[in-house]
Amino acid sequence: MSDACAVAHGQVTETQGEHRVLVAVFASPVAEFLVRYGEDLGYTTVIYDPPGELPPMCEHTDVVATDHHRPDLGTALRDVLKHPVRWIGVLGNPRHEGPHVRMLTELGVQADEIARVHRPVGLNIGSR
Repeated sequence: MSDACAVAHGQVTETQGEHRVLVAVFASPVAEFLVRYGEDLGYTTVIYDPPGELPPMCEHTDVVATDHHRPDLGTALRDVLKHPVRWIGVLGNPRHEGPHVRMLTELGVQADEIARVHRPVGLNIGSR
């Protein structure tokens, strides 16, 4: 079981010796909830709302884009991909291709870098 799964199932309550950072991209109600839950799990949390300054990021940083409808999603993800972050995800509907693929391709981002972005993320709540 991964560390994240173990935390979610209450089997681990703190990280294994590393300082974790959670960056929620785009200020939104979803981002507010995400950072609150991240703090409960021991993350240092940041909301990054472009075009503001990108926070420092390292290999212990997880990034979640909370709005896949924003026209600046591609540029925000392109800028994040320049850092050695641990994980990048985008919230969205699993029945549709994520718009980030087209946006990043148009910005000249290579396919192997685009593949670092996971979508969709979250729980299947059956929304329509």
